[in-house]
Amino acid sequence: MRTLYLLRHAKSSWDDASLSDSERPLNPRGRRDAPRMGRALGSQLAPMTFHISPAERARQTFLGLQPHWPGLTKEQGVVTPALYTFNYRGVLDWVAQQPGAQRHLALVGHNPAFTELINYLAGPGTLDNLPTAGWAELSLTLDDWSGIYGEEGKGQLAYRLFPKDLQDEAR
Repeated sequence: MRTLYLLRHAKSSWDDASLSDSERPLNPRGRRDAPRMGRALGSQLAPMTFHISPAERARQTFLGLQPHWPGLTKEQGVVTPALYTFNYRGVLDWVAQQPGAQRHLALVGHNPAFTELINYLAGPGTLDNLPTAGWAELSLTLDDWSGIYGEEGKGQLAYRLFPKDLQDEAR
């Protein structure tokens, strides 16, 4: 059994047209939602290594999450260039190359790649959209990550958490 955790980056800013896509930071809502998700997820899960897209908004999402997740250190955020993709096949290819000893993988990345990956693994229509700062946990009956290509439609969306689901603070 393997677990794939997907966290879409929090809401990003489009205010500065001079910035490239990869340079865009979080907007105020994103800076608010990342810590809220960190508190909620950290109350349920042990700290883990996160593989993070190099996009500024993805890195800032992890840095917003980290101090609010007990025991999660900055060093557990590993910038992974292959995750700066909007294509689920790119994410799938990266996952397939991960060491078999890792029972779970946590990723911070982008849509439409993450929503399409969820629907590829758990079946079409499983999730309409993974929103910004949205979390999805997929359970996969794999012996090794290299077998992920054979998991189309066989996975299970075991848990999801979206910022709108959080009741602990005003939105």
